[in-house]
Amino acid sequence: MSFGQGGPQQQWDPWKPNSQQPWNSGADQSPDWAALAEASEARHKRRRLLLIGGGALATVAIGTAVAVAVVSANGDDRAAGGSSSRLPGSSDIPSATGTVPSFAPTSAPPPLDPKDFIASAKKDKAPLSPDILFPGTQLTMGETVYKKGPTADTRDCASAAKATLPKVLTDNGCTRLIRVTYTRDGVAVTVGVAVFDTEARATRAKQQADKKSIVKSLAGGGVKEFCDGAVCRSTTNSYGRYAYFTLAGFTDGKDVTTKDTAVFATGDDLQEFTFRQIRRRGEAQASAAANE
Repeated sequence: MSFGQGGPQQQWDPWKPNSQQPWNSGADQSPDWAALAEASEARHKRRRLLLIGGGALATVAIGTAVAVAVVSANGDDRAAGGSSSRLPGSSDIPSATGTVPSFAPTSAPPPLDPKDFIASAKKDKAPLSPDILFPGTQLTMGETVYKKGPTADTRDCASAAKATLPKVLTDNGCTRLIRVTYTRDGVAVTVGVAVFDTEARATRAKQQADKKSIVKSLAGGGVKEFCDGAVCRSTTNSYGRYAYFTLAGFTDGKDVTTKDTAVFATGDDLQEFTFRQIRRRGEAQASAAANE
């Protein structure tokens, strides 16, 4: 005989409220472990489906939020009737070369060579006179001061030269000879600057001059005759269309020897000063031409 409720026996669901757990008819009333395992597996499957579904919904929500943010950021385009996904046209994209500054090609003119302006009579147009070439009343070279004496200017170059120099000047077409004398402590020096039409003629005159090619000493204005029959020291040089000569000696008529360093120094100083003055003449004309 069995005791219990009549009717069909209900299926037990451990997760369903008010469901009855079945018992076997044996004395050992242990739970049905197989049924429990199936129920647990079913529960896990339902949870996984819920999680997957929820994640998909969250992804859609995030995507929507990003889309909304992008559209919001491009609000001006949308307000103008454009699409938020519209790509900028080629005119909207800044050009890579548009930001690079451009400059017109320039080239500085080559510097003017001062010597070009004293190489020929065609370009050497600046005024020329003894006082322009040898200004002032005295000359200072380093710590040495020379007093300026008489000056002379002639178109007859041969008349202001001696020995072999008149022929050299004439053969090369000398057009003018300027002279000046400086003195210091009993030593006098006359500088003669011969002017030619071209540099080539001045250079040739320098090359043809020899030890006897000397300029005439210039006395006067308190300067006694010198180097008239006495041995004196002379130099010859040229620069541009100018050839220049010096003749240095004692004012008392004494001969110059190699031991007379003061005479040599005086001639060297005046030769150097003459070169500088001719060069400055070219520099002044080059500077004026550059500023035109």
